[in-house]
Amino acid sequence: MANRGPSYGLSREVQQKIDRQYDPELEQVLVRWILAQCGVDGGSAVTQPAPGRDGFQQWLKDGTVLCRLINSLHPRGQAPVAKIQASAMAFKQMEQISQFLQAAERYGIAATDIFQTVDLWEGKNMACVQRTLMNLGSLAVAKGDGLFVGDPNWFPKKSQENRRVFSEDKLKEGQSVIGLQMGTNRGASQAGMTGYGMPRQIL
Repeated sequence: MANRGPSYGLSREVQQKIDRQYDPELEQVLVRWILAQCGVDGGSAVTQPAPGRDGFQQWLKDGTVLCRLINSLHPRGQAPVAKIQASAMAFKQMEQISQFLQAAERYGIAATDIFQTVDLWEGKNMACVQRTLMNLGSLAVAKGDGLFVGDPNWFPKKSQENRRVFSEDKLKEGQSVIGLQMGTNRGASQAGMTGYGMPRQIL
C-alpha cells in the first residue's frame, strides 16, 4: 500500500464499504486466467501472488503483469505496449498501469468500466480493478480470435449484437399499426355509467 495515514470518520466508512465489494473468489479466477494467459507470451514465467487483496494489489502494482496480459491478447508483432520494464520507481509503475488502461480501452473496454491508476497503485479500489479485468476477460472470450487462454466459463458472456434488417414494404406496413403504447379501447364499455351532472340515485 502507499504510505498514507489511516482514514477516519466518513472517509473510513466509505473506504470500508469499497473494500467489502472485493471478491476473493473472483480474485482466484483472475489469477488463474492471468497466469495462463501470460504463459504464452514467451517471456519469463509470471509468479503466483500471495492470496488476499493486498497480495493481489502488490502483484499488479508495478504494471508489468497487466502490460504482459494486454499484449498477450494481441497477435505477435502488434503488442500495444512496446516496452515492459520492472521498476521500483513510482512514476514508472504508474506509467505502465496507464499504458495498460489506454490499451484496454482501445481493445474495446468501455471507459466507464476502467479503473483509475490510483485505484490500483494506492490500493484504494481493488474491486474496481477486478471489474476491469473481468470485463477484459469477457471481451477476450467474445472476440473469439483464438488468443484467449483458459476456460471461457470463467467469465460472463458478453451480449452479441443482433442487427435486424427490414424491407421497405415491411417498414411501411409497421407504420399503419397502432401500438399498445398508444393506448387501446378494446374491452372498454360505458355500461352502468350515469350521465355527467346527474345525481346518484340511492334507494
